[in-house]
Amino acid sequence: MILESFFSVNHMLKPFQKIGDIPDSRTVFRNFFQIAWPSAIESTLVGLVGAIDTMMVGGIGTEAIAAVGITNQPKFILLAAINSLNVGVTAIVARRKGENNQESANSCLRQCLLICAFLSLFMAVMGFLFASEILIFAGAAEDYLDYAISYFRILMVSIFFQAINLTVNAAQRGAGNTKISMRTNVTGNIVNVIFNYLLINGIGFFPKLGVQGAAIATVLGAFVACSMSIATLLKSHAFLSFHSEGTWKLQKPLLLLLVSISGSALVEQVFMRIGFFTYAKLVATLGTTAYATHLICMNILSLSFNFADGFGVAASSLVGQSLGAKRSDMAILYVKAGQRIVFCISAMLCVFFIFSRYFLVSLFSKETEVIELGSIIVLFIAAITWLQTSQVVVSGSLRGAGDTKFVALSSLISITFFRPFLAWLFCYPLGFGLLGAWFSLFMDQGIRLALNFWRFSTGKWTSIKV
Repeated sequence: MILESFFSVNHMLKPFQKIGDIPDSRTVFRNFFQIAWPSAIESTLVGLVGAIDTMMVGGIGTEAIAAVGITNQPKFILLAAINSLNVGVTAIVARRKGENNQESANSCLRQCLLICAFLSLFMAVMGFLFASEILIFAGAAEDYLDYAISYFRILMVSIFFQAINLTVNAAQRGAGNTKISMRTNVTGNIVNVIFNYLLINGIGFFPKLGVQGAAIATVLGAFVACSMSIATLLKSHAFLSFHSEGTWKLQKPLLLLLVSISGSALVEQVFMRIGFFTYAKLVATLGTTAYATHLICMNILSLSFNFADGFGVAASSLVGQSLGAKRSDMAILYVKAGQRIVFCISAMLCVFFIFSRYFLVSLFSKETEVIELGSIIVLFIAAITWLQTSQVVVSGSLRGAGDTKFVALSSLISITFFRPFLAWLFCYPLGFGLLGAWFSLFMDQGIRLALNFWRFSTGKWTSIKV
């Protein structure tokens, strides 16, 4: 009886929130899951490939793991503007899909592709030229700095392909075409893994290139994924297509709308990246072994995050489409349905992490010190999973509604200030080391969930115009 009421749509809406006829519970969950599962599988497999990437590099040693890992935050900082742009792309295309305005949706995509191409080329050149300075500032130690620089410079070649792929897929997700993004990214990552194996180890006639081989494999995978995503726009019958009506000319009304949505998302990205960068730098100064252990555990945590991210994408798409169709009640229903699904998934993941913690860490490293420390951190991951999955769905729904300013504010409070400060406090003055860094991550997820869920509960996001 309790389970039935928990999953019943009749208990998800208050009487005054209802606008029209409400589908039955099975239909609501099915609609959500149809959009969510491709994104969830895509994100999980992409995260799994990233973990496999770390495992393969880990065969070289902890210095190689640290060298590849230290490049993550600088790369994400360079892509921050693109990710911000894509929040606006998803929100606008989702609204236009709900309004059945194909021309406007295609104009949005085309103009954003031009902006994306310019930004990504600029970021790639800057990253290549200043690779050494960027990585030293990020906290790279001398024992793996040369590895990191060579890896990062090759990685910059992939930025353009990654950016175009991300923008096309952001638009496709807004239109509800999550399977397209799944196919392109999964295929690209399979290519990445294959060439990792061939180029890191020097299999057959392929040269043994180590971390440089891993970077080249990333470039090849990004190129394949980008080519596939562009190919989806060549179909004449698709909602998003180069054959449909739309303009490549930059239009002031669209640019102003993008600035309104993506501008706030950019502020959020800046806050997030400052917080993540500072946090990673604090952990990097704990030593190579501690930092390598941290990176391994972040790969394990990404498995739960990536799965939840797929449901966050679904929430963003369905909220945008529902609000475009003037059905705020359906937007609320879809978010609450998504939360219930990730609650169940979190329960299973929590049990899995607890009982598989030694095995999971040993997949990345055979060093006893790393396994012992990492297995303790995986217990933190089991607890973080509950907060993180729900937080991702709620924040995704707010972004889909265009409420990016509040999400940016919550990121400022939690990621930029609380996470780095608590990490410093627990790692150094209180002397908990790496365990203190993970306690601060747990607190960060809890604060963001509380703030974003409060905003969702107010219902103000349903009245935002896009």
